Amino acid sequence: MLAIRLPVEIENRLEALAKATGRTKTYYAREAILEYIDDLEDRYLAEQRYADLRAGRSESIPLEEVMKSFGFEVGADGKIADAEG
Repeated sequence: MLAIRLPVEIENRLEALAKATGRTKTYYAREAILEYIDDLEDRYLAEQRYADLRAGRSESIPLEEVMKSFGFEVGADGKIADAEG
């Protein structure tokens, strides 16, 4: 169970959206959290990986190597092409 306090303006917007669409405020709050939490987790992971890289706890992998592992090639001009065609 989670209870949150929202600024009046946000509460009003949420209420209007819920009324206009026939859904609940809880539905939209849950949808917003689910959408945003993915972004927050990705950002946290990226920040951790960057810190590890800067501290020498991990190494970077050249783009060409990553793309090749997925079946692509990076040309001298920087363009990505399917390795098979």
